[in-house]
Amino acid sequence: MSIDVQAPGEQDFAPPESRQSGAGTWGLGEMTDLERASQLQLMREGKLGSIHSWELVTAVDGPGTRMTVFMNGCPLRCVYCHNPDTFQMRDGKPIMIDELLKKVKRYRKVFKSTGGGITISGGEVLMQRAFAENLLISAKSLGIHTCIDTSGYLGRTVTDEFLDYVDLVLLDVKSGDEDTYKKVTGRELQPTIDFGDRLNALGKDVWIRFVAVPGYTDSYENVEKVADIVCRWPNAVKRVEVLPFHQMGTDKWESLGINYELKDVQPPSKEETERIRDQFRARGLEVY
Repeated sequence: MSIDVQAPGEQDFAPPESRQSGAGTWGLGEMTDLERASQLQLMREGKLGSIHSWELVTAVDGPGTRMTVFMNGCPLRCVYCHNPDTFQMRDGKPIMIDELLKKVKRYRKVFKSTGGGITISGGEVLMQRAFAENLLISAKSLGIHTCIDTSGYLGRTVTDEFLDYVDLVLLDVKSGDEDTYKKVTGRELQPTIDFGDRLNALGKDVWIRFVAVPGYTDSYENVEKVADIVCRWPNAVKRVEVLPFHQMGTDKWESLGINYELKDVQPPSKEETERIRDQFRARGLEVY
């Protein structure tokens, strides 16, 4: 499969092009250069974001009932991604931070009663660092538990102050073998390891996520290497979640006109999934 993998930059940072219902002046169908510059400045200040969607979920993206916000923009091109429509920041829906916070506030009682909170996912949350930080700061000021779901690839770009506003990190370790990591993401493994090392040094709560993809990430040797990496972080890792590959994103790849390399790959069997979980359990890790 050939996909252009770009480093984060102005092209990915461009204001979202889609028009959001009720967005008023934030519909970006026709813009002057001055208007576009204004939009970019709002994004840099973290006042305007580009999101794919949001949903209310239970026991999926962290503890309790959570409002998960899916951001647009990602530096990785995972071959098994079930949201390829989040690859480009410009393809998202524009939303002002205050508008999103109104939605967050609406569920404060639910969060409190269930031990839940807000999770910022993607795409890649760290592609929109300023917007994410403003959202995290506001959520913490409201007493809401915060979580980010990240590959860690852009971890070097965030400050310790940013991480102070994060209660939990869902860290996606996509492979333990460097060649396999490059094959499935188009990027390098080391930034994820570096970010995990940093979270461990800070004592930040981390849940590891690993997607078992038959023929790609599920080999015994690769899983052992993932476990080796995870065991570097005893001060941080609270659990490991093994997520079986699924085909729910196939239609999105086709609608975007992108070749989907995994269209004939079947989900792993229950036995294979348990074998992988047992490999992590053998290291004394709590596994789900």
